[in-house]
Amino acid sequence: MKSRHPRLGRALFAGALAVAISSVFAGQAMAAKPAAVAADASLPTLQAVLTSPPMVPAPITRKTPAKVVVDLEMVEKEMRLADGVTYNFWTFGGSVPGSFIRVREGDTVEFKLKNHHSSHMPHNIDLHAVSGQGGGAEATFTLPGKETQFTFKALNPGLYVYHCAMAPVAMHVANGMYGLILVEPEEGLEPVDKEFYVMQSDFYTEGAHGEPGLQPFSLEKGIAENPDYVVFNGSVGALTGDNALTATAGDKIRMFVGNGGPNMVSSFHVIGEIFDKVYFEGGSKYQENVQTTLVPAGGSAMVEFKVDVPGNYVLVDHSIFRAFHKGALGILKVDGKENHNIYSGQQHDIDYPEGVPQGSHHK
Repeated sequence: MKSRHPRLGRALFAGALAVAISSVFAGQAMAAKPAAVAADASLPTLQAVLTSPPMVPAPITRKTPAKVVVDLEMVEKEMRLADGVTYNFWTFGGSVPGSFIRVREGDTVEFKLKNHHSSHMPHNIDLHAVSGQGGGAEATFTLPGKETQFTFKALNPGLYVYHCAMAPVAMHVANGMYGLILVEPEEGLEPVDKEFYVMQSDFYTEGAHGEPGLQPFSLEKGIAENPDYVVFNGSVGALTGDNALTATAGDKIRMFVGNGGPNMVSSFHVIGEIFDKVYFEGGSKYQENVQTTLVPAGGSAMVEFKVDVPGNYVLVDHSIFRAFHKGALGILKVDGKENHNIYSGQQHDIDYPEGVPQGSHHK
């Protein structure tokens, strides 16, 4: 007998499957307490510095591995989504996206995950930088008021997404549970003048775009992949006005760009700039002289460019209706000295003789 509500049936099946997967992870975590990853006792122990977006921890200058302790707390909180609109976000570190984590290739990372006592939901974490089951998800089934811990070796350099993988996974991600972890290569990254943390995501609300008040999550819109908001750093205008990114003409910029999804692929572009290098998909290889780069849901890219002249440079998802109608827009405000050899600005605005329009021979 066919269901009269096929969409509801699919949603219930997906939810049941997600619960089953989480139950497996949780069962495995409770069934065994494996020994910690062996760490060289001679390694120095360092506390990871975590930063909220758009800030990034300082580059790593040490030349040898360390044991790095990460303390990350999950917090459920009501915050601004747009002017007059709030949302009950689920967060890593109290921000959307979550705290930026920076470690070095070869580090042993002791990861402590806490779930604040005020939370209503259990959460966990899947770090794409982890080589191990669930990326850590099976080891971090964390109830409110609890702390879990696991240890991993940072084997592969790159820029990686992390996110909650608790059932229903899509709902936890859609509510803001994602962030970036950078594993610097052993030789480090080339020095730049400014580094920024920018992460795109899409939100699905019961009310239409701009409808005021506290907006609940819409499962139906999420399944239909029809977002009301597509934003940078968790809200409309998070990188504009007083919150705009700033630099000075001549600065070399590196942006760590992520995409939390849960559904949309980003066409990341900075209007008025060309990326000198794009480390596509957050890996070790780069492409040069790039105008727009794709950032998949659950993926990342590192983009580098020099700002030659002052101006307001607009960060957009070049699926352009998202930028100007759903919120995927930010500003990099660059001050400094003009260089008219590179860009003149408007040189005249005059009338010109009327004539036959260009392209008139095309019918």
